[in-house]
Amino acid sequence: MSSRDHQGLLARVRQISRLAGTPDAPAGPPANQPEPDPLQALEARITHLEQLLEGLQDSVYPKSSRFGKRISELEAQVEPAAMSQALSEDAREPGL
Repeated sequence: MSSRDHQGLLARVRQISRLAGTPDAPAGPPANQPEPDPLQALEARITHLEQLLEGLQDSVYPKSSRFGKRISELEAQVEPAAMSQALSEDAREPGL
């Protein structure tokens, strides 16, 4: 988008917002409501983030445990003793 297009777009947005009666900058809290306590706001945000983290952990844990089991199984199959046993069994079977 060229600078001219960008300026034209901004002018149209400003014109629409003036016609709609909305200010360019968002208004602050109403005068009759006290401003929220910053500490309470931070505590609420931290509580929310902790809940999100717990949800993430709950969704990741089953997959990670399945992957851990699968990796353990693969490691057991690749151990030299298990590998040689599987190769000798394969050699004894008539195949292709």
